[in-house]
Amino acid sequence: MNVTERMKAMRQDQDVKQKEIASALGLTRSAYSNYENGYNAVPLDVLCALADYYHTSTDYLLGRTDDPRPPHGKN
Repeated sequence: MNVTERMKAMRQDQDVKQKEIASALGLTRSAYSNYENGYNAVPLDVLCALADYYHTSTDYLLGRTDDPRPPHGKN
């Protein structure tokens, strides 16, 4: 699963709208939608903010691990 697929899956699993995520990240809905749909690459700061929002790791969002738990010592 790639980052855009994981972003969408996590959002849908938590029953959150794109507009809500975008607002939490300080983005417009269309900007967030462009990241989630793969039209624009997800910037590092947005990726980190998403990991914080979902309480997961950037490695999970990037598909480098299937373990959604954050690393030890992180919330």
